[in-house]
Formats: sequence, structure tokens, C-alpha cells
Amino acid sequence: MKTHLLFACCLFPAIVVAAPPLVAVDVGHGERDTGATSARGRSEFAFNRDFAGRLASTLRQRELGVREVNFDGRIESLYARPQAANGSDFFISIHHDSIGEAWLLPWEWEGQAQTYTEVKRGYGIFVSAQNPELATSLRCASTIGAMMRRAGFAPSTWHARKHQPADAENGVWYYDNLVVLYRTRLPAVLFEAGVIKHRDEELELRDPERQARMADAVATGIAACLYVRAAE
Repeated sequence: MKTHLLFACCLFPAIVVAAPPLVAVDVGHGERDTGATSARGRSEFAFNRDFAGRLASTLRQRELGVREVNFDGRIESLYARPQAANGSDFFISIHHDSIGEAWLLPWEWEGQAQTYTEVKRGYGIFVSAQNPELATSLRCASTIGAMMRRAGFAPSTWHARKHQPADAENGVWYYDNLVVLYRTRLPAVLFEAGVIKHRDEELELRDPERQARMADAVATGIAACLYVRAAE
């Protein structure tokens, strides 16, 4: 019996299955620092948490591992977020964008004074040149941006006013001093899903069908980038 087992072992060697890439998904801001306020008074953190949850689910459907960072909104330190992601293969911090006070207009929503903008909308993806895995960060950022554009989403051109382009066609910009990007040992991007101060885009960003389409584009980009990296 032992001989047969040894013979079978030699004929059929054990197959080692590598673990799928592990993606750390960070919810930007939190319970105390809720981030920007939308044109209708909703907190950025609420937008971030909604989309991060949908992205995490989509990544799992694609058989990638997911590490949830700050989904409960209780990580206040920016430095603690990359630490919570240690051991992952990629880090993505989910945010929604606003605009400076000079570009805001007043209006009223449900009896409350609010502000909005008409000059800025679209997604943005940021990388830090100080990230130790810059090459992979850039590749993943560009791949995510390309998938976003293929899915019909338009990048914001507004960031050209303040940031150097990394891949402007796909909506990728350098933002070197973002703590969550340069204090991690992982390839990392910060993803701005859209501008919640834009009244029309705010409603679009809350649409479940559109969220699903965006999550699919981002997950496709991450998966393509990480599996290419694993094959190198």
C-alpha cells in the first residue's frame, strides 16, 4: 500500500494553489472627521462607505481577497490606515471630491442652506511619487482609469490646476504628500469617485446601478494589474 501511495504521489505531484491577491480597501474620513459635505448636505464619509462596501463585494466576486480598513469609521489617524493594510498586495483609499470655497454657489435644499458647484465633476486617481512601490502604483492607477473610461466615466480635468499629471488621459495625478499613499509599503492609490458638490453628479453617485458599474470598472482594473504583477 505504501508503495502504491508513493507511486501515485510521484505520478500526481501536489498542486500548490497560490492565494489570490489581497486588496486593502480603505474608507476615507470617519465618524468624527466626516470629510466634505455634498450639495444636499450628506457627508463624504457616507458616500465613501457606500462605495467601498460595493467595491469590496465586487472584488470578492472576482475571487480577490479583501481587507476592510476603517469601514466602521473609527480609525482617526491617517498613519494608522496604511498600518492596518500591512500584509496586503494593494491599497486603495476611497474618497469623493469637493471644491474650494471660491467656486461654491448658495442654494437651499429641504429648508437648509447648502452650497454647490457647476464647474467641477468627474473622477480622479492619485499616486504619490514617494510611495516605495511607485511603478506598480502607477500601473494599477492607469489600469483602473482605463477601465473607468471604457465603462463610460469621465475623469475630471480640474486637477491639472494643482497636480502634475501621471496619466492625465486616464485621470491619474501625482499627490505626493498624501499620508495614506506615501506612508504605506504597498502599491497604493487614492480614488475620488466624483464630485459630491456638483448637484447632478451627487445624485449619480448615489445611484445603485451606477455604483455597481463603477465598482466593476475599478475591480477589473485592480484585478488586471495585480494578476499581471503576480505573473512577472
